[in-house]
Amino acid sequence: MYVFAAVSFATAQQDKLITHFMYDKMSLNPGETGVDGGRRSICAVTMYRNQWDKVSGAPNSALLNIEANLSHISPFLAGIGLAFYHDEIGFTRQNNLTLNYAYSFDIGGAGVLSPGIGLGMVNVGMSPEWIPPTTYNDASLPSSFSNTKFDMNFGVYFKGTQDYYVGISSTHLTQSRLEDKENLLNPTKYNTARHYYIMGGKSFRKIGGSEGDLEANVMMRTDLVKFSSDINVRYIWKDLLYGGLSYRVSDAVSVMVGYRPIRNMTVGYSYDITVNKLSSVSRGTHEIMLKYCYYL
Repeated sequence: MYVFAAVSFATAQQDKLITHFMYDKMSLNPGETGVDGGRRSICAVTMYRNQWDKVSGAPNSALLNIEANLSHISPFLAGIGLAFYHDEIGFTRQNNLTLNYAYSFDIGGAGVLSPGIGLGMVNVGMSPEWIPPTTYNDASLPSSFSNTKFDMNFGVYFKGTQDYYVGISSTHLTQSRLEDKENLLNPTKYNTARHYYIMGGKSFRKIGGSEGDLEANVMMRTDLVKFSSDINVRYIWKDLLYGGLSYRVSDAVSVMVGYRPIRNMTVGYSYDITVNKLSSVSRGTHEIMLKYCYYL
C-alpha cells in the first residue's frame, strides 16, 4: 500500500545521484558539452549504479554520454552531445534522451564560458505486479502504462585557465506531466520536477612536490523540495591512478578508485556506505564508470 500511495500521484524522483558526477557534467549541465575534452575530441562516458544493494525495489541506473568538440571545423561545432539515462525504482522506470548543443566564448584569457541547451524527451513507464488479497480485478490499482513528453535542460559552464570550473544549470524545464489515461477510475499521474544545480571544482598540481595532483569537486542540487550536496577529494597519481573519498550530506560516505589502463581511457569504481535510515538493511551502493576520449 505504501508503494500504491507513492505512485498514484508522484513527482519524479530526485535526478540521479552519481558519486562520479565529475564525469557526468554534460547531462546535468549542457554548457559543459565539449569543453572538458578540448578541441578535436570525441569523448564517451558510461556508468552503471546499483543503489542500496540488497534492498528490494532500490534504484538501478545506467547512463551513456557522448560529446564532441569539433571547433577545428567550425566554431559553431564546439559542443555537440547526446545523453541517455535509464533508471528503475520499484515498479517505475524512467528514460531520458537529450541532444545537447553548447557554444564557447574565450573570456580574455581567463577561461572559456559556455552556455548550452539540451532538447529531448523523458519517458516514464510503470509495470506493477500486484497480488491483491481478494481479487485480481481491482480497478483502483494502477495499471501498466508508458508515456513520453518533451524535455529541456539549460546551463552555463565556465572553465578557468587556473585549473578550476564552475557551472549552474537546470533540468526538466518543461516540468512535463505524464499520466495513465486508460485507467479512468484511478489514473496514475507523474510529474517531472524542475531541478537546479551548482557545480564547481579545482585541481592543485604537484602537491607537496609530488608527482600527483589533488582534485576537489562540489555538487549542489535541489528540486525546491529536497536539497542534496556532494563533496569529494581525489589524489591523482601521474594521471594513471586515483583514489579518494566523497560525502553526500546525510546520505552516504564513498570510497573511489580508478585506473587508466590505456591512453585516454579511465575506469573507475566507487562504493557508497549508507549513513541514513536505510543503513540497517542496505549493503551499500556500487558504481562503475568507464570513459574514453578519441582525438582527431
